[in-house]
Amino acid sequence: MGRKVTVATCALNQWALDFEGNLQRILKSIEIAKHKGAKYRLGPELEICGYGCWDHYYESDTLLHSLQVLAALLESPVTQDIICDGVFVSGVALSPGCRKILLIRPKMALANEGNYRELRWFTPWSRSRQTEEYFLPRMIQDLTKQETVPFGDAVLSTRDTCIGSEVCEELWTPHSPHVDMGLDGVEIFTNASGSHHVLRKAHARVDLVTMATTKNGGIYLLANQKGCDGDRLYYDGCALIAMNGSIFAQGSQFSLDDVEVLTATLDLEDVRSYRAEISSRNLAASRVSPYPRVKVDFALSSREDLLEPLSEPIEWKYHSPAEEISLGPACWLWDFLRRSQQAGFFLSLSGGVDSAATACLVYSMCHQVCEAVKHGNQEVLADIRSIVHQTGYTPRDPRELCGRLLTTCYMASENSSRGTCDRARELAQQIGSHHIGLSIDPAVKAVMGIFSLVTGRSPAFAVHGGSSRENLALQNVQARVRMVVAYLFAQLSLWSRGAPGGLLVLGSANVDESLLGYLTKYDCSSADINPIGGISKTDLRAFVQLCRERFQLPALQSILEAPATAELEPLADGQVSQTDEEDMGVTYSELSVYGRLRKVAKTGPYSMFCRLLVLWKDTCSPRQVADKVKRFFSKYSANRHKMTTLTPAYHAESYSPDDNRFDLRPFLYNTRWPWQFRCIENQVKWADAAFLPAKYLSRKHQLISIED
Repeated sequence: MGRKVTVATCALNQWALDFEGNLQRILKSIEIAKHKGAKYRLGPELEICGYGCWDHYYESDTLLHSLQVLAALLESPVTQDIICDGVFVSGVALSPGCRKILLIRPKMALANEGNYRELRWFTPWSRSRQTEEYFLPRMIQDLTKQETVPFGDAVLSTRDTCIGSEVCEELWTPHSPHVDMGLDGVEIFTNASGSHHVLRKAHARVDLVTMATTKNGGIYLLANQKGCDGDRLYYDGCALIAMNGSIFAQGSQFSLDDVEVLTATLDLEDVRSYRAEISSRNLAASRVSPYPRVKVDFALSSREDLLEPLSEPIEWKYHSPAEEISLGPACWLWDFLRRSQQAGFFLSLSGGVDSAATACLVYSMCHQVCEAVKHGNQEVLADIRSIVHQTGYTPRDPRELCGRLLTTCYMASENSSRGTCDRARELAQQIGSHHIGLSIDPAVKAVMGIFSLVTGRSPAFAVHGGSSRENLALQNVQARVRMVVAYLFAQLSLWSRGAPGGLLVLGSANVDESLLGYLTKYDCSSADINPIGGISKTDLRAFVQLCRERFQLPALQSILEAPATAELEPLADGQVSQTDEEDMGVTYSELSVYGRLRKVAKTGPYSMFCRLLVLWKDTCSPRQVADKVKRFFSKYSANRHKMTTLTPAYHAESYSPDDNRFDLRPFLYNTRWPWQFRCIENQVKWADAAFLPAKYLSRKHQLISIED
């Protein structure tokens, strides 16, 4: 007779320190799991307090309120007759039927790279396969009648199976706990995660889970947080259930549902027969050290499940990077909008790709809101009614909703072309935004008039004989005036229309421009939030192309075809005389390469030069490569200070230059890089003297020291 078990995992949109809301979402997920017949329910990491509490973890209030929520869960009849896992700081398993805590399983490997700083607040449990007795707080003792519970590296042994937990980062370590757990007879692995979205990351997460159960057999449940937890990260769900190398349940990566519960009915005998024929695994199992077992007088299976149909394996469906961009940042914007209690967004729409992409993200958000309401999501309906201040409103048309939520503004100057103005207006008409056209020339002239009045000097653009300093200052004053105007209209635009509330100002600087510092400090790139600040220009263009086709927005075609330009210098015969790539002295595709080498490959100027000698061997000479690398590092280091004031942006790319937490570097450099550049020059001289093309340089030659 088979041993059928129905297990549940979930993705929850938890919010840091929102104890009331988090409790209700946890309870709802347990109710759904029980309704679907599950006897075991797994939740995401730190689901009571929310993952992104950061330095609030130091506060005693965070622990106190988490314990109060845990007590509420223990008191609730919802938590009866089901094992609930993952509800507290590490891993707490609640006993079915008798209001007890079975085990506190602490995290053994902490995430401390990239956006993660877990070692700042926590200490990992380092005693493998050992436990100790943990004295429970009195408020919990009064409910459970337990003085102590096991705390440490142990597994749960029910009447019919064995369950072992690993927490988030432990799945990604070289020797994950599930390896030895599986060898010791654990049949169900669980992972409570707090894993955020990065473009093209879903493959790695799914591969890790399927490979774990391919090599060792077993059932694997992964739960994850979803949504914006209060900062730059978007947790992208992707809850899943796998067995023996196959996926049996896939959760959504992006959605507006605050609670998503997956269940699967699987046969434990399939795990046992799968393992039985892997002789190498069984030999290894005979030598493994045993885990302490916490006995649980409860079974996940029952005789009544005999006729229950088993779940069938499915093929995981991935989004393309362009689809990820259309969905992830849009969901992040929705969470930010509803939780900030603002009435919409304000966007400076320039007629270029970046601001058009930002507008399309708001339009995509409106599509998702309409779809969620159409499918009966009452939470989304309540939120949108609160945002627009109309209790009877029901959104049905994304274009109409966009008109309520998005105000776009084309801020023309004497240097703006007719083409960008037309493109901005056409896109606004097609997505339905409330569009404003205005001229900033009076404000610019007023500011420059003050300067001329005080100094008696009038700066001029380079085309009119001015110096580079004058030319740059005249461009910057236009950009900064636009920022002031944007915030003024964000505060008073709805007031002028007789509507309540204010607007969040959206920025539209991409990750490549931020990396190089190709933006004016405190210009219209300065905003409340920036949904594209972690996305490369190349990926943004692919996303805009997707929007043109999916949303039927023909205005985007002309935007894609137009040259990227800031339009801050005078026109030449009415035509644009300035382009971004010419200003930067580097192409956007080159910037993506520099960004990945600098951050992901961790190269400095000399190592980057050595890498690019080979990478660009067919298109560039050693001298050209050297000049490009030196130009990039000179500009990057001179402009690094701008990253300290960068608008909070959706984190989507592994080479983001975000100075706040992800990319911690100085903002005052010796921009001449004398030692590093001298190493590069010596290498160039050697290559020229040897009369060898770069493709023939060996690793030995690439490591020539400065003395050579």
